[in-house]
Amino acid sequence: MTDHYPSRVAGQPQWLERKDPVVHSPWHSESPLSQDQHEAFDRDGFLVLQNVFEADEIAALQAEMNRLRSMPASIAAETIVAEPASGALRSIFAVHRQSALIGRLAADERLVAVARHILGDEVYIHQSRLNYKPGFDGKEFYWHSDFETWHTEDGMPRMRAISISVQLVDNFEFNGPLMLMPGSQRTYVTCVGETPEDHYKQSLRKQEYGVPDRDSLTRLAERHGIASPTGPAGSVVIFDCNTMHGSNGNITPFPRANAFMVYNAWANQLAAPFGAKAPRPEFIAARQHVERLAPVRGNLAQQMRAA
Repeated sequence: MTDHYPSRVAGQPQWLERKDPVVHSPWHSESPLSQDQHEAFDRDGFLVLQNVFEADEIAALQAEMNRLRSMPASIAAETIVAEPASGALRSIFAVHRQSALIGRLAADERLVAVARHILGDEVYIHQSRLNYKPGFDGKEFYWHSDFETWHTEDGMPRMRAISISVQLVDNFEFNGPLMLMPGSQRTYVTCVGETPEDHYKQSLRKQEYGVPDRDSLTRLAERHGIASPTGPAGSVVIFDCNTMHGSNGNITPFPRANAFMVYNAWANQLAAPFGAKAPRPEFIAARQHVERLAPVRGNLAQQMRAA
């Protein structure tokens, strides 16, 4: 397969022009996004939606977040990632397969319809996780393009995936919220350095390969600026797979947490990695457990209580 986005193969970083659309569907009156939202995502590479979920749905998700934080025996040990220094819980991967409620959230029509519209295809979950950034101990997520890693280490062929982050607690400007560079999704910044074997074991805790050089980050920030969307629990942040993003550490007492789902277009399923000796495990990048998502309507809290 042709590598349209080569990275980690040259001694110096390069800026490559994006070869794929940002939004793969035209806007029309029945679209799940307004025309302004459609155009904003195409322009900025991210979008924030408010008032998506009802209060009882947010409460149910928060309760599940706290239950999973206790790391019940049903959670596969390999999917649990700790902070590099404190050992505090950082992430739980493949969470949509380990929690019925998060699985229901991943299939929610309010999210799936947007993913289908942006990607112009049926979708499946490439990756899911709960991200915990505990008070005082939550470390940063360094600047990166998700697609660079998904392409190089997982074999995702094209830029036809999005991330949807459902905020499970209030996100303030001071507790390490997501930061994005609006418009950066149209530039692919290649990275330097050969991918080490089993790189994921280290990168999930602290990424050192597959991160952009400081000069490129400076130039991108000067060109595009930095946005840091905040909002109450239940806010939804959607961003393109190539939007440059990261987050600062959290030294406040106020934790940050989100349910994070990556929706990939059905036509964009993984091939062999483009820059790693072996693909990353299934719990990080779905290859075997690939199922078209059938959108589910209704109040997820009420449905789970009735199940």
